[in-house]
Amino acid sequence: MPHAEVNGQRLFYEDTGDGAPPVAFSHGLFMDQTMFDPQVEAFSGRHRCIAWDERGHGRTGDATAPFTYWDSADDLAALLRSLGVERAVLAGMSQGGYLSLRAALAHPELVQGLILIDTQAGTENPELMPYYRSLLERWLTQGMDDELAATIEAIILGQDYGDAERWKQSWKQLRPDNVQQLFTTLAGREDLLDRLPEIRVPAIVIHGDHDASISVDRAQALADGLPDAELVLIQGAGHASNLTHPELVNPHIARFLEERMS
Repeated sequence: MPHAEVNGQRLFYEDTGDGAPPVAFSHGLFMDQTMFDPQVEAFSGRHRCIAWDERGHGRTGDATAPFTYWDSADDLAALLRSLGVERAVLAGMSQGGYLSLRAALAHPELVQGLILIDTQAGTENPELMPYYRSLLERWLTQGMDDELAATIEAIILGQDYGDAERWKQSWKQLRPDNVQQLFTTLAGREDLLDRLPEIRVPAIVIHGDHDASISVDRAQALADGLPDAELVLIQGAGHASNLTHPELVNPHIARFLEERMS
């Protein structure tokens, strides 16, 4: 299995296909690089697709020390450089969007464009944080039972996603100390809205109109804050629209790559 030894990390990744520009896919919280399988399958015939497991996730393994999304942005930049990638389109879902925005700020020379899926530039909604903290406390003290897994499913995957059971089983395998670290990183990130004008590459903001985690107005603020961005709403989709509704998301990605990145 391919791993890159960068930044003191051993990052798992998959490098599929060929063609320019390369697209680097960064997943959301408690997910892994396979959540972009529908996009890798669709685009690897025309683009080099690099999907990776971030710190604390998937086959990269547990987070062993405190980290920020700036560290994750550095991880992505180091991974791309280790693979000989000079410039790439960064595609990030939720947490993957947080680190992709930071990569665009810290490593602008690497970034050709941004595909930002169900994400935001600000901090977590303060009205939701007490609820999230209560779920975390339950997870850490009682473990991930079926009821809690169903709640996380509703937040991330929405309703009636056919492959939800696979993800729920993966969440049950997460170690409590790793879950705590991942949540601490999520909750501790800073607001980037004021820095969005520094990101001058083309961007597309794709957002499920039923996203229970990040509201549409936050996606609109992200698109409005970037100098060259459009917002596309995915009807009926929740927080992981690229995974649950690829038939609606992929045409917008294809259009962006063909019209803005060629």
